[in-house]
Amino acid sequence: MVFNSLTFAVFFAAVLAVHALPLPWSWRKLNLLLASYLFYAAWNPPFVLLLILAAVVDYYLAHWMGRTDRPGVRRGLLVFSISLNLGLLSYFKYGQFLLDNCVAALAAVGVHYQPPRADILLPLGISFYTFETISYLIDVYRRRLAPWRSFIDYALFLTFFPHLVAGPIVRAGDFLPQCAVPRRATPAQFGWGLCLLTVGLCEKVVVADGLLAPIVDIVYGATDRATFADAWIGTLAFSGQIFFDFSGYSLCGIGAALCLGFVLNDNFRFPYAAVGFSDFWQRWHISLSSWLRDYLYIPLGGNRRGPRRTLINLLLTMLLGGLWHGAAWRFVAWGALHGLYLVGQRGVESLARRWRLTQVPGLAAPAALVTYLLVCVAWVFFRAESFNAAGDLLRAMARPTATFDLLVRSQAALALAVVAFMLIGQWHLRRRSLEAWVAAVPWWARSAALALLIVALVLAPGDTRAFIYFQF
Repeated sequence: MVFNSLTFAVFFAAVLAVHALPLPWSWRKLNLLLASYLFYAAWNPPFVLLLILAAVVDYYLAHWMGRTDRPGVRRGLLVFSISLNLGLLSYFKYGQFLLDNCVAALAAVGVHYQPPRADILLPLGISFYTFETISYLIDVYRRRLAPWRSFIDYALFLTFFPHLVAGPIVRAGDFLPQCAVPRRATPAQFGWGLCLLTVGLCEKVVVADGLLAPIVDIVYGATDRATFADAWIGTLAFSGQIFFDFSGYSLCGIGAALCLGFVLNDNFRFPYAAVGFSDFWQRWHISLSSWLRDYLYIPLGGNRRGPRRTLINLLLTMLLGGLWHGAAWRFVAWGALHGLYLVGQRGVESLARRWRLTQVPGLAAPAALVTYLLVCVAWVFFRAESFNAAGDLLRAMARPTATFDLLVRSQAALALAVVAFMLIGQWHLRRRSLEAWVAAVPWWARSAALALLIVALVLAPGDTRAFIYFQF
């Protein structure tokens, strides 16, 4: 079940109706939990057992950890939980990848071994809820969070359907306290939640799927024929596609949760207006980047152990962040490239301070443009089907020509117009929130814009695609 489907509309209406009934809060929470299991089971019912396993095991491990002060026992419980969760994640997400690489390594030394293909089905959302339950156990271990008493609350934290499949990655400390008191959206929250749902669906259905995805598919489906113009237009279009696709899902999730009275943190903050790559990662997939910072980069030592160790920690964090996105070396390359960007930024900032360039006005916009273009170069590895395909596009992007082989000029003009609108809009809003900006617009303009978005959704073609981050 996906947000951009009639099935979800019927499901969500039913959940809202039950949630609005004058029932005890415990019953309404149970309704949300059962609805979340149903939401997940609509994809593959047996994998609901994985969600239940994660909730039961880590709920009781956290309570065991909370009852003992023995450091060795606490550490052992944490290691067991992390090992179990990462073990399941590794099996389902990286099992075939590891097997293929073992076969390749053996072949390199002359040993030819061809095992039967594992054909392991990847459970939806496993990367997201695994990180959520690990962060809960770590927070309990660090005594930043007490073990939560209600199992229903904890299970709802892991399985709450607005964020279950593709985030945002929710922290227990943010979500669980909301379960302690009855939640019902105020009229203002309900209205804003529906607006976010509408905007998110338009970003996904109209812009990402309807306008940009066909152009991206043409270029990345024939990378060996792409010219300079094809490669750049296709990659710029993909930068817009993945933003509107993933941002659209996040807005839908945040909006759906708000309609039920729950507040989820923002996952995007106009990332293509970032000035530098550290700024980019404070704006793009914020729930993942902050998770990697708090539970990987800082425990590795962060920037507390000297410049060389800081650079190593940055590279290692981004390498693992890339691998989190997918079981393929091209995702590792994408993460490594962003790690190198972060390392390079530190060198550039050091030179800028030495030459006093930080005081020169007017450099922010050019720096943001350079940041965006380098992010687009990294997107090639993210979108390409293989290293060979990525190499074809990167070579084409480095050989300037004005001709098209794959695209027609109307497609190029459409992609450039959408990307230009995206960049100008994000730059204009880079220091503001979407809610604050909308609140400053006259009511009649807001109403007209919302009506246009609804019309665009109704008239959008029926080419329904899964959200890109479902595969992670």
